[in-house]
Amino acid sequence: MLKNRFLLLFSLLFASSVIITSCSKDDDDDNPPAPSEFVADDNSFASFMNWSKDATAQGADPALGGMAHGGNDETVVRDVYFKDGQAPVNGIYPVGTIIVKHSKNPEGTVDERTAMVKRGNDFNPEGGDWEWFMLAPDGKIAKDENGNAMRGAKLMNGMCLQCHTAAKAKDYVFSK
Repeated sequence: MLKNRFLLLFSLLFASSVIITSCSKDDDDDNPPAPSEFVADDNSFASFMNWSKDATAQGADPALGGMAHGGNDETVVRDVYFKDGQAPVNGIYPVGTIIVKHSKNPEGTVDERTAMVKRGNDFNPEGGDWEWFMLAPDGKIAKDENGNAMRGAKLMNGMCLQCHTAAKAKDYVFSK
């Protein structure tokens, strides 16, 4: 009888410790796994001018070849915003990184918003898995004359990728 009570007590203690251990907070809860893909939408760029402004350049930029971001206009100011001030980790930006560049000049003849998002999941392996965007003045994804969202790996007939390939060593990002 005493032996049965001992076994019952031991079994209850063992079962309780298993339940308590399985219900305890897992260390992984503090560090959830990184997403394998981030698909941006109109809300992704909301209030970008309140993000960390990590770079500003003014004037002609020969690297732009007069083609993008205000080209070689001496009066253009290019402000670059990184959501949450994101920096590369071991030289690579994490999936979900969002960068917006606002190019403008005092005359108002240049007022362009472009963005790049680290999408991941082999979306654009030849371009570091970045997706490029044109944004409307309200920060939403711009639409072309046919109503199609101006986004993708080959945006502007591949011009974004062609230019950003020059910054491949910095994960396709010029400004940080």
